Amino acid sequence: MSDGPALTRTDDDLTVTACGTEIARYVLRPDAPAVEAPKPFLHPLRTLSGAPLTAARPWDHRWHKGLQMTWSHVSGQNFWGGPTYVHGQGYVWLDNVGSIRHERFGSVEEHDGEVACTEDLTWLNSQGERWITEVRTHRFHSVDRDRGLWALDFSTALTNVRGGALELGSPTTAGRPAAGYTGLFWRGPRAWTGGDAVSSAGHRGNDIMGTRADWIAFSGQHDEIDGGATVLAFAGTSTGAVPITWFLRSEPIPVFSPSPSFDRTLTLAPGDVLALRHRLVFVDRPCADEEITALAEEFTP
Repeated sequence: MSDGPALTRTDDDLTVTACGTEIARYVLRPDAPAVEAPKPFLHPLRTLSGAPLTAARPWDHRWHKGLQMTWSHVSGQNFWGGPTYVHGQGYVWLDNVGSIRHERFGSVEEHDGEVACTEDLTWLNSQGERWITEVRTHRFHSVDRDRGLWALDFSTALTNVRGGALELGSPTTAGRPAAGYTGLFWRGPRAWTGGDAVSSAGHRGNDIMGTRADWIAFSGQHDEIDGGATVLAFAGTSTGAVPITWFLRSEPIPVFSPSPSFDRTLTLAPGDVLALRHRLVFVDRPCADEEITALAEEFTP
């Protein structure tokens, strides 16, 4: 049997298999309530041994879905899901929740030990109006059975088709400190709560929040099965004027996002494009700092 990765495609999802394990499922057309801002997402993600790397629809935030691309504040609209942060009022349920729709695949390829799929998507506001068109690519690669790891490259190009400027922000740009979540977002398994996180800048745990670093690594222990795992995530690049800043919590829930508008709003003029690129490496064990640093040097994009 080939180590893969190999792809299986249906009308509703894509699954990627490597070393005999389904390491990723990409849900194209989720059956989710409108208040959860339905959108494509990756869940479950697994290590090569089959251990879980993501959570979906946790009781505390039903709109958290594995690994997903989204945005919390877009010119008054909410593509994140759930309530919207309003300064002076806190989180408020508003009739402003949009959705992201998969339209079609431009290409789906398997060759040279990798799988890559490129798709077109449309971001619709709460009234069903087209605000953003997106071209998104996932590339699954670097499967290494002996070292127990694999990697994912994520890239996206967001084009403003609203007909007016778009203001891309976060709860922090709206007035809530240390809550700049937006962009590519990971929700870890609940067992990883309190897990160990470290950044290339030397910060640990919740102290990573609001800092800039080339990469972060988050390690946790599994429930039910022995051992743990590590997710190494690179900040990557943004064509926006705002530097990528880390949103990360180890407690009370395990989450992170290389946020493109953590504490400063991005303005996207009509027809303008915002391009983002990120890389994640999934390792089938908790890694010590020395190994994390070596992996980061090896996998730096």
